[in-house]
Amino acid sequence: FQAEDGIRDSVASRGLGDVYKRQHLDRLKYSLNETKISCSIEDCKTEIEKLLSESKSEDGYIYYQVSRGVDSKRSHFFEESDCERFGFVEEFSFSSQTPLRVMLVDDIRWQRCDIKSTSLLGNVLQMNDAKSMGCNEILMHKNGELTEGGASNIFFVKDKTIYTPELSSNILPGITRHQVIKIIKDKKLDFQEGSYGINDLNEASSIWFTSTTKGIVGVEEIVNLETKINPECELLEICKDAFVKKYFS
Repeated sequence: FQAEDGIRDSVASRGLGDVYKRQHLDRLKYSLNETKISCSIEDCKTEIEKLLSESKSEDGYIYYQVSRGVDSKRSHFFEESDCERFGFVEEFSFSSQTPLRVMLVDDIRWQRCDIKSTSLLGNVLQMNDAKSMGCNEILMHKNGELTEGGASNIFFVKDKTIYTPELSSNILPGITRHQVIKIIKDKKLDFQEGSYGINDLNEASSIWFTSTTKGIVGVEEIVNLETKINPECELLEICKDAFVKKYFS
């Protein structure tokens, strides 16, 4: 617990469907396996479903985390112990999203961001630096290569093609990211995954963030980078409308 030795996930408390929720459980299981935390995924599933069933909120999400538990002494070497599980429901309106003001920052996080861990100090420091500049998100890059947001994945549009950084150990495999890519392909929109840099953002006509709590939301400004962002991007609206109809209508 003291060493941020735990994993987490968030699941929307309405909409999205069983497939979407199963993908969250699959990611939770992946994070447990990668961190070698001994915990039954079936126990996690039961507790998450109980939170879902008992939630009185019509709109919101479930936060759920598992830590390795309490060691007999403070040490970097973990012992066999009973894991500790914790979850709650947070009220949240998915329909009240407004375009984001974003700051471009160095990615100072650890090298296993594919694990959805509770180790978020890098995110917290950079997000609060951005908050002091009037921003509500960050867009991270590692040595000039785009990675992701502080709490989301990123997409951008250039020359009528939608792009997103390909998955790596520096990028969380977002569940909403996966669903948005499926929508893009179903709509037969031009799309590429790859390695992209800051210069690509200079030329982007639209930039989006995706996550469980954001859904799909556009960026209105990057405060420390000159861009050509068009807030009324047709491709963004096509994907947003399809996402809402598929998961929340």
